[in-house]
Amino acid sequence: MSGRELARWAIPAGRRGVAGAVREAITDLTDVAAGWHWGRGVSAPRSAEADPAAAEAPGYDTAWARSLPIRALREVVQVGVLHPLLGRQVNLEVHGVEEFGELDGPVLLVANHSSHLDTAAVLATLPAGRRRRTVVATAVDGGTTRWRAGGPAIAFHALPIERSDQTLASTAGELLAGGWTLIVYPEGSRSADGFVGAFGSAAAQLAVEQHVPIVPVGLRGSYAAMPRGRAWPTPGRPRVSVRYGSAIRPGTGESVEQLTSRVETTVLQLIAEDATSWWAVQRSAGLPALDPPTASWRRIWEQSAELPPSGPARPRIWRG
Repeated sequence: MSGRELARWAIPAGRRGVAGAVREAITDLTDVAAGWHWGRGVSAPRSAEADPAAAEAPGYDTAWARSLPIRALREVVQVGVLHPLLGRQVNLEVHGVEEFGELDGPVLLVANHSSHLDTAAVLATLPAGRRRRTVVATAVDGGTTRWRAGGPAIAFHALPIERSDQTLASTAGELLAGGWTLIVYPEGSRSADGFVGAFGSAAAQLAVEQHVPIVPVGLRGSYAAMPRGRAWPTPGRPRVSVRYGSAIRPGTGESVEQLTSRVETTVLQLIAEDATSWWAVQRSAGLPALDPPTASWRRIWEQSAELPPSGPARPRIWRG
């Protein structure tokens, strides 16, 4: 969409005033469409796990990103530009979407994070109704301005939050209470070598306080497809796998730390399912396939290997 004016049909009648704001953000939006604003400013899928329940960053009014005109524009950008673009660059596979069938309300999508492809892959594989009401927690850095955040906010519904603000149950809590789903990356930042890092507890804390389930998400192949330092996916449509697990709810008497550990283990199991099989993971007491080599270069080399054309799928269990 580079070099083109926004089509007037994309702006609902009676709300043409938003066109000015859209034109102001068109440079960012072009970056999102062509390069998804990778590597500069607030990049949409950067994580703000330091506290996803923290108050909205001062000076970053994001209510406009949930207005009807911007939501309509976001649908055009995602369905008409980003999803087809992603499909041309990577071979995206998804498992477990049926887990959303019995989840009517808001959820926390908690995923591992190793690539700027991660958020695009999750949004492209969510059921349409849930995707339209999903917010991505992004980090505020020194170069963040309202207009630099405009493109990611339009394209991904990225919500800038301040890492240093420890106020819980503020903007994120209000969004969950309003029925919005929130994507959280509990490792705090993208993995430097593709292996999963330790999970922080903020997502579990938010789940306990807001009484919402956590849907674990295992992402595999995104690091090999576009590791740190690359501004575009590698050639050849590498395979990227997105696996959704069953909803996890805080147990009676379960601590935030215990819930965090349970979610982290489930995400690792989902990744292992793609590397081996569902049955192999069920029979294994541990996750040997995910044990990283000691040397950092070995870890990076191992995770940079392109995934096989098709990963193992969860076996069907027939009943009746």
